[in-house]
Amino acid sequence: MTNLFTPYELKGLTLKNRVVMPPMCQYSVEKQDGIPTDWHYVHYVSRAVGGTGLIIVEMTGVHLDGRITNQDTGIWSDDHIAAYRRITDGVHANGAKIGIQLGHAGRKAVDAEPPVAPSAIPFDENSKTPAALTQEGIAEMIEAYREAARRAVQAGFDTVEVHGAHGYLIHQFHSPLTNVREDEYGADLALFGEQVVKAVKEVLPADMPLLMRISAKEYVDGGYDADYALEFCRRYKAAGVDMFHVSSGGEGPIGSNGGPNAGPAYQVDLAEYIRSGLQVPVIAVGRLESYQEAESIVKEEQAELVAVGRGMLSDPYWTLHAEESLVGAPNVPKAYERGTWRRK
Repeated sequence: MTNLFTPYELKGLTLKNRVVMPPMCQYSVEKQDGIPTDWHYVHYVSRAVGGTGLIIVEMTGVHLDGRITNQDTGIWSDDHIAAYRRITDGVHANGAKIGIQLGHAGRKAVDAEPPVAPSAIPFDENSKTPAALTQEGIAEMIEAYREAARRAVQAGFDTVEVHGAHGYLIHQFHSPLTNVREDEYGADLALFGEQVVKAVKEVLPADMPLLMRISAKEYVDGGYDADYALEFCRRYKAAGVDMFHVSSGGEGPIGSNGGPNAGPAYQVDLAEYIRSGLQVPVIAVGRLESYQEAESIVKEEQAELVAVGRGMLSDPYWTLHAEESLVGAPNVPKAYERGTWRRK
């Protein structure tokens, strides 16, 4: 067996392979209520059928106004739990594990009136000026993350990922570009994220790992670099993060796709840097559609897990096709055995 298809264990989470479907917003909520629909059910369960080891549900708002748009999912109410339970049950029935990414868009919440942020700095000239969170507002936000994590556990998720990347709220707090507060949250830029991590950790079962997605580099003048990211990750690890999902960007005109010069595996060196610097497991992500590239990352111990985003949007069976290419005998569901995988 190739390394990409060896099992992986992290605390109480056991994955059948090293392939991850990363969070990717679907913008498909129909009633603006944040409740996932049949689209989300089919979208996630089909990737479980397709052989993925770990599926991470798209950035899910911990607050009504924390979503990027009103067409995004949320988990700010107990009314959301049943719809997520349906998805987790479907994924589990098809042999995969599933996590959920909890987040708040902060100043990038385009439908919020107004959005909120650490400081009253708009994302760009076309964006709304956010309201700077008060101390009370910060406390309420931390509680919102805690309650969202509690609901995620009730809904049957196997792990929780806190979104601290791509220019959203936690990233806004730990970036010097977007946090110019004059209180303790401005004096200690990692404090808010640290408190969120601790709050989430309090409601997770002891054997459930906590993941965190971070941007290890900002693509904008004056933005932070990987050395800076290593230090705030050190804080988040001490607060309870068990694995980092290492991305980049999200501030300024270049978003989280790395810009026009980003090629295959363009973020893997960042994941490897965080991994080696903190002796912590990581997920590598970023244009990893190549089966051979994904295999190499695990084989060379650059990352424990490999996230394939665009590749899985194009091909729900990316993992089965990768297994066919690398191993030669994919573990195809019985109903699909007459397909091209085992046709001689």
